[in-house]
Formats: sequence, structure tokens, C-alpha cells
Amino acid sequence: MSPSSLSPSLKIHNSHHRGAEPFTPEDAENVRIYFCGPTVYDRVHLGNLRSMLSADILVRLLKTLYPRVTYVRNITDIDDKIIQRARENNEDIAQLTKRTTQDFHSDLEALNILPPTIEPRATDHISAMLEMISSLISQGHAYEAEGHVLFDVHSFKGYGALSGRSLDDMLAGARVDVASYKRSPGDFVLWKPSTPDEPGWESPYGRGRPGWHIECSAMAEKYLGETFDIHGGGNDLLFPHHENERAQSLCCYSGSHFARHWVHTGMLLSNGEKMSKSLGNFYTIHEVLERAPAEALRLLFLGSHYRSTLDFTWEKLEDARKIMDRFYRALEKTPPQTQEPDLPQDVLSALCDDLNTAQAVSVLHRYADGALEGQQDAANNLFASGQLLGLFCQSPAEWFQGGAELDPAKIESLIAQRLEARKTRNFALADQIRNDLASQGILLEDGPNGTSWRKG
Repeated sequence: MSPSSLSPSLKIHNSHHRGAEPFTPEDAENVRIYFCGPTVYDRVHLGNLRSMLSADILVRLLKTLYPRVTYVRNITDIDDKIIQRARENNEDIAQLTKRTTQDFHSDLEALNILPPTIEPRATDHISAMLEMISSLISQGHAYEAEGHVLFDVHSFKGYGALSGRSLDDMLAGARVDVASYKRSPGDFVLWKPSTPDEPGWESPYGRGRPGWHIECSAMAEKYLGETFDIHGGGNDLLFPHHENERAQSLCCYSGSHFARHWVHTGMLLSNGEKMSKSLGNFYTIHEVLERAPAEALRLLFLGSHYRSTLDFTWEKLEDARKIMDRFYRALEKTPPQTQEPDLPQDVLSALCDDLNTAQAVSVLHRYADGALEGQQDAANNLFASGQLLGLFCQSPAEWFQGGAELDPAKIESLIAQRLEARKTRNFALADQIRNDLASQGILLEDGPNGTSWRKG
């Protein structure tokens, strides 16, 4: 796929300025992006998927518009949640984080979410974090107290500019640990002491481990520089995580801009409410993929704008699966010619308008209409546009027949038995075979060239 020479200019909503802005990279030869990755203590839940998928669409789009994109997505493998979960599991922390990182990669691979250019792990960058902490102390932006190092939020006049609230408002509305060693309740931890049974590293401030916020700042600077183009994540990270990242990075690197553009995804609800295990509406990606095709889940998320609130229900997921059925039926009716066509302008225009995937999906419906009528250009455009959106990872035959409860060879054997039953006029057995397969989601279609099957 290649973009048209008349590709539209890209506009993205910048959370910092509360509005859509034209995107111009600092270096047009290398667009640099950082998205916050998972804290690996358990399977990733659906709420995290919105950020990962939005980053994937953004990176895919940028790769069509610019020659190079450096995309960094970190792994947080040291955190109080990880320590607690390892204790609960009676499991070694390294073993826990290795297993959950592999699970994370497996889930995203199933959803055709591209891997980042670089995926740094926090524990590999402790020295870079300690260098930043030392610099912040020497510049008067951080202080030591009872084995901790804390950032002094009052030392940075721009604190609160990203989330758009005053310091007093943020402190009033935030859940902040008020410890006796803090100069101000809003001061946040850069380094904390570790007990003998907790993971820790030697430092000038004693054996300890980093705070969450300093991890991302250090890794972003190492791989993208003091100033880079886009920083993103879920809107739940806007404060305090991203606000704190921005503060410590701007204070550490005088004259830098840190992230020039901030992108945040909207909230995910489940059955109209915030996901909660107590409500029984909390789902991991893995749990959903055990019940539905990955492309249906991907399409469900693409059907809403990334900044909107998305309500996940099983009914909506089933609707998305039926839409994918229709798209694949269109590609089956008119197979696309896949030789590097220009990307359709209407899909590019939708994505360049603040990643409007919902509008792009509506265009796919129009192309599917044409492909179902045998129009070759429509089929080509449907396939090329879907590929840009990370869809159509398989052939129509694989989509309609893949993931069946029964082995395909067993299904073919049952079809042969049904054919033989019909030849001997044993229609009761033939109907029983058809009904048994239908109960398992396998639909038979009789035609002049024999009987074919697909998932229902």
C-alpha cells in the first residue's frame, strides 16, 4: 500500500492545548513517539487495549506519510502491584513479569497490533533514572527525605498546564499519600527505599527502587531524546502520571519541550458501567478472544472515535463479527488485486482528521457494497483500507472456516457422511448431521459444485 501524492495533512487532538492541531514532526525523516505500556503483573484488560490500538493506528498512518517512525512502548516490570502479586502467587518476580509480558505480546499479536520499534523494560534503565534524579536534586527540583527522593511540585511553575488545572485543584481531587517527610502533599516519589525482601538497587540514597513516573521519563529520553513528537496513553494517565513525567523532564533538561504533542484515549465502559470485578463486567483481552474472533474485537474498537467513551457489550461484539462476515463475503465475491494500490483518499482523509476510525469504517461499508456487486476497484479499496486499519489478516476461507470447534478434516468427513446419507435417502441422518454442525456454529451451504461450510 502506498499513500497518494495528494495525501491530506494530519491533524491530531493535543491534550495539552485542548484542541486539534496540524501535526508537523520535529524531524520529518524520523517521527518519534512514546506510548505508555503495561505494568506486567496480570493479563491486560480491555481498557488498556484502547491505548494500544490507538497507538497502532497512529503508527500505521504515520508510516504511510513519513519515511521513518520510531515508536517506543515501555514495559513496567518493577512496581508495587508486581511485588504484591508475586507475594500472593508465591512466585518469583522475574518469573511473573516474564510470563505476563509473554501473555501481553500474545494478546496484541492476535489483534494484529504491530510491535514497537523499541520496547524498553524499566529494570534495564535504573542507572538512567538515577542520573535524572541526581540532576533534579542539583537543580533544586527534588529533595531527599527519610530514604526517599521526592519531586518538589512547587519548584516548577508550569505544573498543572498539561491537565489544565491549578495545583490546588489537583491536590484537592487527587488521592495523594500525605507522608510526614513530604514538603507538600503533591510532591511525588522519584526513589523509594526497599525492604530486604523487596527488589532494590544500590543508590546514593540507599537501597531502593524507582517511582513509576521517573521510569517513563528516563526511557523516553534515552531512545527519543529530550524533545520528541508524540506522547500518548489512556486519559486516566493524564494526571498524575503524564503531568509528573512532563514536570520532571522539563526541569531536568533545560530548554527541552519533552513531548510536543499529547494524545489520550477515552474511557472504556463495560455494559454501561466502569469495569469492575465486583460487578462481573471486568474482562481481559484473553477472555474476550476465547469467545470471539480477534478481528471482530478490533473492529468494535475502531467503530468509535478514540477520544470518545466506548461501551463494550457482548451484543456489540457480535454485531462487529457480523460486519466482518459481510466484509469478508465481499472480498470472497470479488477477490482484490493486491498489487500496492494507492490508499483511497476518503479513508486517508478520515484518519488524518484526528484518527477518525469510525468514519473510515463507514467508508469500508461503501466499498463492501461495491465489491458485493462485483466492482473490482471497490474490492481493491476495501482490502487496502482494511489493511491500513489492521484488518483482513486472513483469507475469506480462513475467516469463515477458522476457529471451528471441530477439526476441519472432521467437518469434511461429516459432510461426506451427510452426502452419502442423502444418496441413500436417509434424510433423517442427513438432517441430524446438518443440525449437529449448526449447533457448533458450522453452517453448510449446498451448491452446484458441492457442499461448503463456514462459521455461523
